[in-house]
Amino acid sequence: MNNILILAGSPRKNGNTDRLVASFADGARKNNMVEIVSVSDYKVNPCIGCNSCFTRDGNECFQNDDMNLIYDKLKAANMVVIASPVYFYGLSAELKAIIDRLHTPMRNEFKIKKLALILVGAATLPELFDSIIMQYKLVLNFFHLEDAGMVLVRGAKDKGDVSEEALKDAYNLGISINIE
Repeated sequence: MNNILILAGSPRKNGNTDRLVASFADGARKNNMVEIVSVSDYKVNPCIGCNSCFTRDGNECFQNDDMNLIYDKLKAANMVVIASPVYFYGLSAELKAIIDRLHTPMRNEFKIKKLALILVGAATLPELFDSIIMQYKLVLNFFHLEDAGMVLVRGAKDKGDVSEEALKDAYNLGISINIE
């Protein structure tokens, strides 16, 4: 069994991002172990770029917050799914804080092989997700990760706006996941 960690970046409970995450997880659980981390449930301070993690025992950050819990989950994962609402053409602040805290040699202990992306935004602009996708591709390239796929949903602002078709796309992406 493979371990998939979903970092669900929405601070809005049971919103469109959470619904897409649930659909993905339902599909992925057919062949994998899945854990959903709602990042807003964790207190994670932003990285301050001090680089003390490069010299501290265990590469631990000096900040005493919930990121240590997330590091443990990442160490057990074979795959990570980044799921976020899009606020002003970027990821949610809660999710971005976690991603920035991966600037640590501790990431060398991760066994992650694949990465997937689930994004939902209110706007319908064709370029709505471009900046996030560029960052995603850079991460794939830098860490030599396989792109497991993306679900990109435009025009979903209010709770419940995400379409049944988008939920099905998320489910189908989940069911397609098979990490060797």
